[in-house]
Amino acid sequence: MIRVDFYHLQKSTLEQILPKLCEKAYQTGKRILILSGSEERVEFVNSLLWTYDEEAFLPHGSKKDGFAEEQPIFVGADERNANNATILILVDGARPEIDVLNQYERVLNIFDGNDKAAVDFAREYWKKIRDTGGELHYWQQNDNGSFEQKS
Repeated sequence: MIRVDFYHLQKSTLEQILPKLCEKAYQTGKRILILSGSEERVEFVNSLLWTYDEEAFLPHGSKKDGFAEEQPIFVGADERNANNATILILVDGARPEIDVLNQYERVLNIFDGNDKAAVDFAREYWKKIRDTGGELHYWQQNDNGSFEQKS
């Protein structure tokens, strides 16, 4: 059974949260695939992970960098698990089919709560995963910007 954690951004942007979630996931020693909803956003995310903090380092790359199978963190818009990841992070409306999600130990779906279309999209995806028996967790930002699990 697939576990999917939905992260509802309300106080922070993707640019602020994604690197932090990647750092936590990378510390587990697992490989990560960041799946973007569009090819145009792949290089934006790739660049973000290089520049978000001059004191931090997350080894990663994209198709442009090559050597996908060697990247601990790979950023792409293609659902193919090019780096043999066990953690999948969905951004920018990426919405793979359930059979794709089942390839991963854990899936994180990050969506912008200030964008009505993104919220509607996340709700539809939640229902689709729920209807197939997935284990769902919902994390919402509080007034301080920290995530709290809601039931």
